Amino acid sequence: MINFTMKAAGQTVAVSAMFESTRDYCKQYICQETPGFAITILPEDIALERKKSAGNYSDAYLETIALQRKITEVLFDYDTLLFHGSLIAVDGVGYLFTAKSGTGKSTHTRLWRELLGDRAVMVNDDKPFLRITRGAVQAYGSPWNGKHGLGNHISVPLKAICLLERGKENQIQKIPAKEAVFMLLQQSSRPADLQRMPKYMELLDGLSESVEFYRMQCNMDPEVAKVAFEAMSQQ
Repeated sequence: MINFTMKAAGQTVAVSAMFESTRDYCKQYICQETPGFAITILPEDIALERKKSAGNYSDAYLETIALQRKITEVLFDYDTLLFHGSLIAVDGVGYLFTAKSGTGKSTHTRLWRELLGDRAVMVNDDKPFLRITRGAVQAYGSPWNGKHGLGNHISVPLKAICLLERGKENQIQKIPAKEAVFMLLQQSSRPADLQRMPKYMELLDGLSESVEFYRMQCNMDPEVAKVAFEAMSQQ
């Protein structure tokens, strides 16, 4: 087995993996701290991921997905959800963009980086962790940061979540949390154990109460970054 210790959303975990490539995949998150819990990836975990997957993936790749799934389940006990979206920080504050695959989340955060330069830092381009506490959400990078590998081992307070949609013109509007519920259910990780669903719904309620929500129609013209940032960064 390949053994290493890593940090995930502020928690330290000892990992026993089957492939050296899994340690390399998590290298930005490896630490020397005392672990609070341990996870072991077994052949049956990889077999389960193969059964769930639609593509012909290697065992090594499927092990990274199995690790993600197991860590996500444990972090649920620490009021933390995995969320599908592209997360960028500007001046130390987080903005999360979510949408259907292919809508342009990564393109949108790239335009923010081009507009804002060194003020903007990618936290995670695919699957950040959100730790939800009373009145606040802390967003964390994770090794699962998309096909371009854009992300950093940092955390930032999350200010807003924006639902991106394709449109002919660039326009953004703030929406009430109740209009974002369906999106939150689609884009956040649910616990495998249905008996834990009440806590999951409580965490979504906490998320809804702690951040701002926006809906944006966009055509991905460079102007879209300016329109979005000016609206979402207002106090």
